[in-house]
Amino acid sequence: MPTTEELFREDAALAECSALVTASDERGVQLDRTVFYPQGGGQAGDRGELVLEDGSVLAIADTRKGALPGEIVHVPAAGQEALLARLAPGQRVLARIDVQRRRRHMRFHTATHLLCALVPHAVDGCSITADYARLDFHMNEPLAREALDAGLARLVAEAHPVHQRWISEAELDANPSLVRSMSVQPPRGLGRIRVIEIDGVDMQPCGGTHVANTAEIGPIVVTKIEKKSAMTRRVVLGFAKPAEG
Repeated sequence: MPTTEELFREDAALAECSALVTASDERGVQLDRTVFYPQGGGQAGDRGELVLEDGSVLAIADTRKGALPGEIVHVPAAGQEALLARLAPGQRVLARIDVQRRRRHMRFHTATHLLCALVPHAVDGCSITADYARLDFHMNEPLAREALDAGLARLVAEAHPVHQRWISEAELDANPSLVRSMSVQPPRGLGRIRVIEIDGVDMQPCGGTHVANTAEIGPIVVTKIEKKSAMTRRVVLGFAKPAEG
């Protein structure tokens, strides 16, 4: 089974692409290339649509990783069995994501990296959706919402560029402190690790989608701080005002 070229890794702002169907079954549709991000690393999978050559539209409700490495499965919304049955390997489609939803994921995901810079503790849980983001920190000290809000506002206003680069597995082994997550380790076996760097603020392995500058996050606030256990403090983020996308 061929792997899917992950166009979202290099260009998170890419909204659509032409692709060829490589497989189609009850699980969903696999393509030779895609702009759809599959659920992983705490970030929700993309939604959108696949447009067939005759103009028919297959609504995609979720995107998941397949059973084998490199597989990405585009999961159709319910009630489209007849249209799904028309897809066959080699057929060309236009893959198009829900741009506003992805944009919210990008803004929230980058904001969680800012939060990591403000709270210098390991992360043992993460969730990034279109409506909120949360991080669970391995710590027992109390957190002050006002201080976190002020820190986030400052880092957003400072407009720090956000870059991605690749490092070798050996470089990661030499710098184990780059890994902030206790629950999800960077994927290995390819010889290189993708790193997200926010200039002067944060650098850590991450496979998710991000904005190009912290200013693009916009007004964001801490909506809740919870003590989940003796050694876990949960911080939930939300947009400070309704977001257009």
